[in-house]
Amino acid sequence: MSQALALMPFGELTEQDIVTVRETIAKDCNESQFRLFMGIAKTSGANPLLQEIHPSVFQGKLTVQFGIDFHVRKAKETEGYQGYDVQLVHDNDTFKMHQERAEDGRYYAVIDEHSWGFPRGKVVGGYAIAYKEGYAPFTVVMDVEEVEHFKRSDIGMQKRMWNNFFNDMFKKHMTRRALKAAFGLRFDDVEPADSAPEAYEPQQRKDITSEVKVTERKNQQPPPEDDEETKQQKQMQQARAEMKKKFEQLGISDPAEMAIYIEQHAKPKGDRPTFAEITGLLKIMDLHIAEKQEQAAENDELN
Repeated sequence: MSQALALMPFGELTEQDIVTVRETIAKDCNESQFRLFMGIAKTSGANPLLQEIHPSVFQGKLTVQFGIDFHVRKAKETEGYQGYDVQLVHDNDTFKMHQERAEDGRYYAVIDEHSWGFPRGKVVGGYAIAYKEGYAPFTVVMDVEEVEHFKRSDIGMQKRMWNNFFNDMFKKHMTRRALKAAFGLRFDDVEPADSAPEAYEPQQRKDITSEVKVTERKNQQPPPEDDEETKQQKQMQQARAEMKKKFEQLGISDPAEMAIYIEQHAKPKGDRPTFAEITGLLKIMDLHIAEKQEQAAENDELN
């Protein structure tokens, strides 16, 4: 460890603590990746010694995963937290559920019955419920087929964990999803790589427009002030460029597949998606990118 790294402050962690993290859970990181990982740990308040945060290096790229204990702790710190429940459904269980519509028009799942005896048989699905005061319970229901791909993962550790401890891994996977959605936990969306996507909120677009205007001034011609239509065109161009980048991150390059994805998730009302529909699609793509990263580095869920 370099002297600069050793002297870098990390909250309550001592220098020996940092050495321990470096030589154990972060042993696969190079020095730059380790510094970045520890910086994210400090910023988020996750303690690597308590296994609340874990670095994974796959094909030379660093991804940072937050353990289930950190999800639970952050959820408890959120106003209105009332706990959670997670259960597996086996093929011999009696399980019934339905959807109800809340006053705000949104649907939520209701478990009508879940009873069992022994032997229960194989796991066929599961659900996690997050409870928040003033809101309908938020339920994540999953079929076992949705996580079977983890057993075939190219990542050795991930494959071993899902094959050797499948029930625990499945329960923690569902719990993380429920807590993240119910309590707005956004820390798992961090992408530490240099290729992290640019923000696409309106204030970011204004900065880019300013850069364009500075370039135009080099021609010694005062740039005409953009009218509303021109601004909308520029926003649309940037949104489409951002969508293209995210398709690359998702590994979708075939135009037909892109069209299907847009149709399924943007659900455009016209022949082409509007700016608002693309903006909503970008946020959905962010979630899918985060899920893809989870699939590449979920070997910390039993920690």
